[in-house]
Amino acid sequence: MKFTLSWLRDHLDTDASLDRILSTLNTIGLEVEGVEDRAAALAPFRIAYVVEAVQHPNADRLRALKVDIGDGTIRSVVCGAPNARTGMKAVAALPGSHIPGTGITLKAGEIRGVKSEAMLLSSREMGLGDDHSGIVDLPEDAPVGASYVDWAGMADPVIEISVTPNRGDALAVRGVARDLAAAGLGTLKPWRWAPEPVATAYPSPLRWEIADPRACIHVLGRAVRGVTNGPSPKWLHDRLTAIGLRPINALVDVTNYFTFDLGRPLHVFDVSKVHGTTLTMRMGQEGDEYLALNGKTYRPTGEDVVIADGQGVESLAAIVGGESSGCDENTREVFVECALFDPVRIALTGRRHGVHSDARARNERGLDPAIMPGALEAATRMIQELCGGEASTVSEAGAAPAWRRSATLRFERIAGLGGSAITPDRAVASLEALGFETESRDAASVTVAVPSWRNDVASSRSGYRAGGTELVQGPGIPAERALAAAEGAEAVEAECDLLEEVLRLDGLDAIPPVSLPAATRLPLPSLTPKQSRSTLARRILASRGLMEAVTFGFTALGTAALFGETPAALRLENPIAADLDQMRPTPVATLALAAARNAARGLPDGALFEVGPGYADPTPDGQVAIAAGLRLGATPRHPLSPTRPVDALDAKGDALAVLLALGVAPAALSVTTDAPGYYHPGRSGILRSGPKLPLARFGELHPRVLAALDITGPAVAFEVLLDNIPEPKRRKKAAPNLPTFQPVRRDFAFLVDAATPAEKLVRAVQGADRNLITEVSLFDRYAGDKLPEGKVSLALEVVFQPRERTMTDAEIEAASRKVAEAVAKATGGVLRG
Repeated sequence: MKFTLSWLRDHLDTDASLDRILSTLNTIGLEVEGVEDRAAALAPFRIAYVVEAVQHPNADRLRALKVDIGDGTIRSVVCGAPNARTGMKAVAALPGSHIPGTGITLKAGEIRGVKSEAMLLSSREMGLGDDHSGIVDLPEDAPVGASYVDWAGMADPVIEISVTPNRGDALAVRGVARDLAAAGLGTLKPWRWAPEPVATAYPSPLRWEIADPRACIHVLGRAVRGVTNGPSPKWLHDRLTAIGLRPINALVDVTNYFTFDLGRPLHVFDVSKVHGTTLTMRMGQEGDEYLALNGKTYRPTGEDVVIADGQGVESLAAIVGGESSGCDENTREVFVECALFDPVRIALTGRRHGVHSDARARNERGLDPAIMPGALEAATRMIQELCGGEASTVSEAGAAPAWRRSATLRFERIAGLGGSAITPDRAVASLEALGFETESRDAASVTVAVPSWRNDVASSRSGYRAGGTELVQGPGIPAERALAAAEGAEAVEAECDLLEEVLRLDGLDAIPPVSLPAATRLPLPSLTPKQSRSTLARRILASRGLMEAVTFGFTALGTAALFGETPAALRLENPIAADLDQMRPTPVATLALAAARNAARGLPDGALFEVGPGYADPTPDGQVAIAAGLRLGATPRHPLSPTRPVDALDAKGDALAVLLALGVAPAALSVTTDAPGYYHPGRSGILRSGPKLPLARFGELHPRVLAALDITGPAVAFEVLLDNIPEPKRRKKAAPNLPTFQPVRRDFAFLVDAATPAEKLVRAVQGADRNLITEVSLFDRYAGDKLPEGKVSLALEVVFQPRERTMTDAEIEAASRKVAEAVAKATGGVLRG
């Protein structure tokens, strides 16, 4: 929110300095974003008189001028402005001056053989607008040599404040002035455009119709005929320019003025351009389309409010008007709209179409429902003052909402909840200064009537709800109970709102800081186990020699199709590049592309990982957190182990390391061979918890995928599905059971079918005697010409751990027989001779 100091003084009678005003704004919660002192930027510029303007001898598009800036020296100036002429007065800058609009520092020079000892400026070069068609043409009475800033009355700082979403009233200069006056910085002046009735001369040529109750709450409109539209007067032009608005014409500038002065957006229609005699507030329909004043075409949906005439849409209500009914220099009759809409619906429409406007910013925060008639009268009077004309009767549809409501503040809450020693009398005085009217008061509390412009203060169920929220009755909850609960909650919220007003007017910095009581002596963890998985997975993978990569969440459609489904719902409508148009099914896709680029640049061996999302569909559940990794080429060279090509077991080891670090019990894991199609069908698998829940996928990438990505070396990958990992069970830790007897280790070699999974063999041995066998590990696999065809030898180490006494030879032999029998029963395997 921007406004000038003089604009603020239109509403606030105060002798406070600028510094004190800024300090008070910060104190009462209207944070100052910055102050623009235009006088400092434009101070070097002087009013100049063009003594002579002739054609440049060496350039067709330049003119050679003789310029007087009132210091007794006639300067030579080369100027390319088409309006430069003898006898005009302009704004001159001397060498050494900084030009705000271009950012350059002016130097004297020579242009095509003619000296240029100064510069005559356009509006854009001074940073005062977009006009660069020529130099500024000042009136004849402008004093030569005088400071342009002083003559133009521009020694007026521009203040910018940050407004929180609940303070729609602070998006008005009058609202800011009211807050400052309540904080003791002066007195709020009577409204300059006090709503005196405007004489009516004829019936309104247009009428309002609300076709859908969702579209509009209340709307007023009035026509003014016989207007002469043109540039705004200097005071209005300068005021809008100062806050960054581009003056358009008087009729449009009036609506922009009241948008900032009162926080009351208005809109004007050229009556001659409206088709028919009815303007309809309705929801968007199939086929609706219109060209907006910002030059863009919009297609409203069935959830958007539009203003339509007999031919089609004329405006996206409360957001941006239409080009077809806009006012220009030919407008002779104008229709002024003043309406009240559902703020939530306007906010959603603006977000849906990506439109940010001053009107939207105010409508979506909620407007003052009681100011509508006064604002329409004030706008009509200003139009008549600036453009002439006579007014019609007022056209109206809908009805003003029942906005009146009350709120109660208990005085003990000032100290108990606010931590402040503000007295009850002072609290009541602060509320009354803000426009709250006292309805009743006793020693314990005060009840006040909430002013119409403070729709952020909670309302009752029957009152005007600024957010358009309706009471939702839950299943099994009686309506009376639900209503009572809602009213009770709003009473508490309203009391907090009043307390906030009292505290901020006393100064937010006056509230003593108090630490919250500690819940425990030791701080609680800030992250849940599920939230900390990503960090832990990164540490584990980095410790295993993989390098973290951060890749795009989208890739080319053809690449994405290699790694899974590519639904159209995951297609990007506006990709940052033509080959980045599809959300990736898995991070393995983008890691493979990164590995391919590395290999093409002479790095054929590498190991990358990324913890990021994969996308199955556009719903929240369709975004899956994955810790993925990819190894390419060969293992690193090491003096104790020869280098070799990476294989599926490397990827399985990485996945297992992450799962074990995240608390997954090894005994709960099983392996199936139904990995996705982008893995090699015979060299891949899925790690599951039990028989169903997949926790990770691993394996060699399919040769088809490698060929498509132009990867020549072997490549293996893994994906740990972080969202599928169950929360660790919280159990009380028992004392460790540390046996005192020596364990017995025995090696077994079984001859089994080549298709038998080693995991099946391990599980069979573990189940032979769970009380005695504590560890089983596979340490060798042999297949060769010394074995029958179709058979392999799998060698296991089994640890027997006695608990009561040292095992005898007979007990060891009995345990070994149990192992052999369990394997024979489960797999048909026999001990090798």
